[in-house]
Amino acid sequence: MRNDNSPPPPESGSSIDPDRSWFTRRSTLVVGVAALAPAALAGWVLTQAFAGSGSDGPSGSASRSASHAALSPGQRDAKPGSTPSASTSTAAAAPAPAKGPLTGKTVVVDPGHNAGNFEHTEEIDQQVDIGTNRKECDTTGTTTNAGYKEADFTLDVSLRLRTALESQGAKVVLTHQADRPWGPCITERARIGNEAQADAVVSVHADGVSAGNRGFHIILPAKVKSGAADTAKIVEPSRQLGERIAGNFARTTGSAPANYLGSGTGLVVRDDLGGLNLSTRPKVFIECGNMRDAKDAAQLTSPEWRQKAAQGIADGIVGFLGG
Repeated sequence: MRNDNSPPPPESGSSIDPDRSWFTRRSTLVVGVAALAPAALAGWVLTQAFAGSGSDGPSGSASRSASHAALSPGQRDAKPGSTPSASTSTAAAAPAPAKGPLTGKTVVVDPGHNAGNFEHTEEIDQQVDIGTNRKECDTTGTTTNAGYKEADFTLDVSLRLRTALESQGAKVVLTHQADRPWGPCITERARIGNEAQADAVVSVHADGVSAGNRGFHIILPAKVKSGAADTAKIVEPSRQLGERIAGNFARTTGSAPANYLGSGTGLVVRDDLGGLNLSTRPKVFIECGNMRDAKDAAQLTSPEWRQKAAQGIADGIVGFLGG
């Protein structure tokens, strides 16, 4: 039986060398196939492109683009059929959490009020039990004379504070990020800190008293035991937290302790705040300044000063938790 790859027999009467004739025909065939290959490939690419725009539409193309973008540079550049190296076979690893003095610590940051409270007064006026008595679920907070809301101030400082604390290794939980129409209620704010087993909780505020009253103050929990409130275990550590924040806040911002309460210490004890009464974790409030005083308001509305405020609070927390 003849081998299909062997030269064909010469035609009758041919004077051409049979081996050379076979080679010529085979070379011509190879050249023809080589010429057709790019055209076939181009046709396949066009078919895929039209199929993509016809069946998937733009979303199909977007999906493929997204899949391509999700690959690492090494995976995108790898030749078809090649085996990716170990460095390109997996997606880029997420950056490792920062290491620092607060590694392993949890801090809850509570931005006071919510800008949406102004449109939900009926909801925030509902009464809640704070142990010693009943109070409104939440309030609108104050504003500067120009209309800058305390809630906008507290959220801005809280977000800056979160960044500062995370850079020191802390896990940070915010009670809200203006991602809800109103609230949360003061009872829920306390519960978030308790359930997070926070090592420290700070509620960020700004005061709204008459002009001429200036400076910051830290509100500490009083010793309360009534109903659901029992602060006996947190009074002392909360004071230590407050003292640390007060010293660092004054040093970083250049702001003085309040001139209208606290006898110049910047520390005030209260038993009428549900966020403190219901907390089982060390917790303080900080009133960063008086929004109704023009000089304090100029600071509170300055992004640069708010960054200093966040850093001062963070430094105090580091001093309390990190030693």
